[in-house]
Amino acid sequence: MLKDVTSRLFVSSWHCRPIRSLELEFQCQLLGATREAHADQSVTILHAKVAQKSYGNEKRFFCPPPCVYLSGDGWRVTQDHLKGEGTQIYSAQSQADSFKLAFDEQPDSRMFASAKSLFISDQDKRKHFCLLLRLFLGSRQEVGSFQSRMIKVISKPSQKRQSMKNADLCISSGSRVALFNRLRSQTVSTRYLSVDRGAFIASARQWTAFTITLVEDQHADQGDFVLSEGFICYGCVVQLVCTESGAALPPMVIRKVNKQHAILDVDEPVSQLHKCAFQFRDDPQTYLCLSNDAIVLYQAPSSTKDPGRVVLNDGSCWTIIGVEAVEFTFNHGPSCIQNPVTPFPVITGLEVNGGGHVATLDIHGENLSPHLKVWFGNNEAETMFRSPKSLLCVVPDVSAFGDGWRHLRRITSVPLSLIRSDGLIYRTTFSFTFTPELQPPPCARGTAAGGRREAGAEGGQRDDVLLETIHQEFTRANFHLFMQS
Repeated sequence: MLKDVTSRLFVSSWHCRPIRSLELEFQCQLLGATREAHADQSVTILHAKVAQKSYGNEKRFFCPPPCVYLSGDGWRVTQDHLKGEGTQIYSAQSQADSFKLAFDEQPDSRMFASAKSLFISDQDKRKHFCLLLRLFLGSRQEVGSFQSRMIKVISKPSQKRQSMKNADLCISSGSRVALFNRLRSQTVSTRYLSVDRGAFIASARQWTAFTITLVEDQHADQGDFVLSEGFICYGCVVQLVCTESGAALPPMVIRKVNKQHAILDVDEPVSQLHKCAFQFRDDPQTYLCLSNDAIVLYQAPSSTKDPGRVVLNDGSCWTIIGVEAVEFTFNHGPSCIQNPVTPFPVITGLEVNGGGHVATLDIHGENLSPHLKVWFGNNEAETMFRSPKSLLCVVPDVSAFGDGWRHLRRITSVPLSLIRSDGLIYRTTFSFTFTPELQPPPCARGTAAGGRREAGAEGGQRDDVLLETIHQEFTRANFHLFMQS
């Protein structure tokens, strides 16, 4: 039932235009006033770090194409009330400049769409641009506008040896990449290295982001690897790990490809959109290869003319490109969204001042507003707005997260969230950790030393609690005065 509904959801107007962003619009019709208890909703945008400029009538479509995933049970609750396609929405540009996408439901219940026909023309003089995903409910009620990372425009893959001056074009260890294979430069023949249900496949529709990491050494008895940082260079041993499932390929040596040959004596940095091959370290004659939609092993013969080269087939020549993934997670509770969820607040750093009951937390980020409150787990913190890049809040007592906190001898971590005044919850990737005191409280030390009677210990505890209560109220009163000033 869900699949029948989602197949009628469309995205339009994700196209190039001479302003700062590309736009993608999504519309759906929401019916019924009754709302079920809502769950989290996530919007994920995957895209390449660079885009090759088109020239003349030639259209160089973005490869891999930008993708959008809608995940979380909150979307399913919304979809239960969907009906019909409604009116197609376009941006300020004409309909001819728009591109319409259809969302499909995946086996993992996520909704997926990709923009296969996006390109940037030679008339566009920008050196960087970003994508803008615009989501709408029925009656053109906007859910929000979600922006991607910046994308660098290049004319063609660099054939020069890269240096620190062009660090943004180099592939670094620990970064995300995508791999694709294209026969005879034909777009229809493009296949992407992907992971489906834990198996590596070659897909004509979806691509997977992999974390590429340098491997220095292997402990044969333990089967693990020593990973290192730095730029990926040809001749280095690397490992590819799927960022979603964690599925990993064995350690492989990355080789530069030139005219259907793997060059074995090149050690320069790997650059964006370079053609490369992956040689299995434990079997030097074997290379990673695709055959139709399957990933296979190819036994590459050495060149008869040059011993420093290996002859490859079409399926073992891959193009590598850096990719980015940006995710937005929110929860608008049981009420409908009356205002857009964007601009989406983003936390970039935390700074703790003071300690104990007088601790405050400086939150640094983007798109912060006076309508946001900081929450530690399920506890609201007193929050003061400083600027769109700064919030200040009082750290709640650790006693709010469990009983007997004064004798707690373990670390307690709680997630940080931002909640808007209308109840919209913004999930963050940050958490706050309460660390125990190095020494027990004074009353505990007195009892352990046997210097006080039991009645005296109980009286000391009551006095201690009273003093702490006074201290808390004094601190909070001062904070209120600080906010008013």
